[in-house]
Amino acid sequence: MPETYDLIIKGGTVVNQDGMGARDIGISGGRIMALGDLSGASAGEVLDAKGLTILPGVIDSQVHFREPGMTHKEDLETGSRGAVLGGVTTVFEMPNTNPNTTTPELLADKVKAAHHRMFCDFAFYVGGTEDNVDDIPELERLPGSAGIKVFIGSSTGTLLVDKPAVLDAIIAKISRRAAFHCEDEGRLNQRKDLRVEGDPSSHPVWRDEIAALMATKQLVGLAEKYGKRVHVLHVSTAIEMEFLAHHKEWASVEVTPHHLTLVAPECYERLGTYCQMNPPVRDAANQAGIWAGLANGVVDVLGSDHAPHTREEKDHAYPASHSGMTGVQTLLPIMLDHVNAGRLSLERLVDLTGHGPQRLFGLRGKGRIAVGYDADLAIVDMKRTETIKNEQVASRAGWTPYDGKQVTGWPVGTFVRGTKVMWDGEILGAAVGEAARFNEGS
Repeated sequence: MPETYDLIIKGGTVVNQDGMGARDIGISGGRIMALGDLSGASAGEVLDAKGLTILPGVIDSQVHFREPGMTHKEDLETGSRGAVLGGVTTVFEMPNTNPNTTTPELLADKVKAAHHRMFCDFAFYVGGTEDNVDDIPELERLPGSAGIKVFIGSSTGTLLVDKPAVLDAIIAKISRRAAFHCEDEGRLNQRKDLRVEGDPSSHPVWRDEIAALMATKQLVGLAEKYGKRVHVLHVSTAIEMEFLAHHKEWASVEVTPHHLTLVAPECYERLGTYCQMNPPVRDAANQAGIWAGLANGVVDVLGSDHAPHTREEKDHAYPASHSGMTGVQTLLPIMLDHVNAGRLSLERLVDLTGHGPQRLFGLRGKGRIAVGYDADLAIVDMKRTETIKNEQVASRAGWTPYDGKQVTGWPVGTFVRGTKVMWDGEILGAAVGEAARFNEGS
C-alpha cells in the first residue's frame, strides 16, 4: 500500500539541519511525516513547489504587538497577519503592554486573546519586576510563557529595572533562559542633555555604545555569579559583540535586521525619526562588528524587534518622538536579500531563525524540517525581486523603514502546523494560532 498524507509538498529545495536538497515533504495531522522522494505516495492535496525553496517557518523571538492597552498601533491579530505574510510562523511577544504582563492572570488573558485569533503560533514573555521576583519560578513555567523579560534601561513602557539589587534577585530566581534589554539607565540619565531638539541623529550619541556595554557586562557578571542563562536582545555595538564572544557559556546573542541593514548617519538623514530605535541604529563601524559576530558564530538568533508606532507618534519632534519601527513582516525579505548579496548563507539564516530559537528556548516540535516536527514552513522564491512598500504592511502602523527598497528573495507561502495560512501575499482562511510548547515549562 502506498503511503497517504494530508498534504505533499513536492519538487521544492528543502533547507534544514543537514543542508539543502530537493525533497518532497509529507504532512499529516499538522506534522511532518516523511521527507524524500514521495512520488509513489498520495495525498488529499499536492502542492508543486518546483523552483521554490522551503525553510523552517521563521521563529521571531522579539515582537511587540501592543495588546492590551495600545491597540491603536497594533494588536495580536494585525501583528500576526504581518508575521505570516513574512513567513514567520511563531512569535515571542513582549510584556510592555498596558497593563504590563507581570502576573499569571495577565499572561492567561493574553493567551486566551491570542488563541485562534492570531494567525501564527505564539508565546508571551512575562516582565520581571521588583514586585514579582518571588513569583518568577511559577511565571516562567506557565502555559504560553516564553520566560522572563527584563528592561535594564528604559524603553517603551514602564518595566524598567534599574536597581542592581533587584536585577540580582531576578537572575538568582530564573531557571529558564531570560531575555534582557541592555542599556545602563544611570548613563542614559546623565547624557540626556546630549539629545538635540529636532535632530534624531543625536539618538545614538545619547544612547551610546558605553551605555549598552555597561548593562551587558553587569548582566553577564550576574549570570556567571548564579550560573544562569541569559539572552542579550538586539545587540547594536561592536564592543558588546567582542565582549560577548568571550562569555558564550552564559549569554546568548540576538541581532536585528535593522541593525544589520540601516546605518547612521545616512538613515537619520533619509528617515528621520522613522529610524529611531532603542538601542539606536549606529554607524558603519558598529554595523561591521555586528556582521562579524554573525559570521563567526557569536550571534545565535535574529529577532525583528517589531515595535510599531503610529505616524503621529513618530512625527513628534525628536526627542518627543517614539522609538520603534515595524519589522516582523520584513525580517525574511530583508535577510533573503542579504543572502542573495552573499553576506550570509541560506543555511546560516535558517540557523538564526529556526534552529537557534528552538535550541536556546527549548521549543518543542519547531525550528526544523524533520519528521515528527510541526509542519511550520516558509516557502520562498529566492529569485523573485520585489519592492517593499508601505501599502503592503499589515501592521496597523501602516509603514516600514524599508519603503521603496528593492529586495531579491521573497516569501510566497506560509504553513502553520500544516495549514496553508498565506500564499502569494494573500492570507487564507481563519486564524489557527496556538500557544507554543516548551521543554521547560508548559
